[in-house]
Amino acid sequence: MIRSLSLLTFSAVLLAGSPAVHAVAGGTWTGGGPGTQQSHTVPASQMPAPLQRVGYDQRLGNQVPLGLAFHDQTGKPVHLSDFFGRRPVLLVLAYYHCPMLCDMVLSGVGGNLRTLTLKPGEQFDVVVASIDPKETTEQARAAERRTLDHYGKDTSGTGWHFLTGPQESIDALTESVGFRYVHDAERNQYAHAAGIVFLTPEGRVSRYLYGIEFSPRDVRLALIESADHKIGSLADQVLLYCFHYDPKVGRYGAAVLNIVRGGAILTVCGIVLMILLLRRRETHEPGPLGAA
Repeated sequence: MIRSLSLLTFSAVLLAGSPAVHAVAGGTWTGGGPGTQQSHTVPASQMPAPLQRVGYDQRLGNQVPLGLAFHDQTGKPVHLSDFFGRRPVLLVLAYYHCPMLCDMVLSGVGGNLRTLTLKPGEQFDVVVASIDPKETTEQARAAERRTLDHYGKDTSGTGWHFLTGPQESIDALTESVGFRYVHDAERNQYAHAAGIVFLTPEGRVSRYLYGIEFSPRDVRLALIESADHKIGSLADQVLLYCFHYDPKVGRYGAAVLNIVRGGAILTVCGIVLMILLLRRRETHEPGPLGAA
């Protein structure tokens, strides 16, 4: 009934650019790469029927149920609560035998995090959860190896978790973050949106970024905001002042008003400094010749 589901999803993602969720959900997206300002709209009625049920429903501030049971890539039984309480979490929902899209998302995450000074296991954790209840620990380990190859850094501090679990845990997790997908039982494949979710240390949904490649700046800012600004540098805080999160496209954009305000403050400070320097110069200049 649902033929070529993954191919349709992948095609929609490529057409949509970064905020892939809106392409497959029948909404608005920004086409092209970072910085591109094109805007397009695909009516839901024009999308293939299965893809009309696929996407992300943004649930910012929603609490993820931390008691859900899974197994990690070593086969150890775990609960989501094991990964929360100290650091924010970057969550990826995927499945490990995905023929194309999931590997692209995971390689995008690995390559992106390689460029950051923030490290998994120190400032945040990465949790990848399979949406296929039939997948095994061996498949999770294989996905871990592929992803860490793209990351290419020392992982002795751990911070990377690849989970498998029962359908009830998967359903509760996907529902809590608004992740909608469709299973093609005939081909054993899933149509799903491409993106990543950021969660606070308490397990609340903080940010969404869409697509298969992610701006390092956006990932860093999302992690800092998810950590309630407790990680990152002073420069990061300035960036957060200049950029704001746009939930419609799942991306950070320039906060024009803040930039204008900042520029006005700098201008006023410059004028005041110039006046002070001129007055100081006048007080140190010698008077006219012959003056008493």
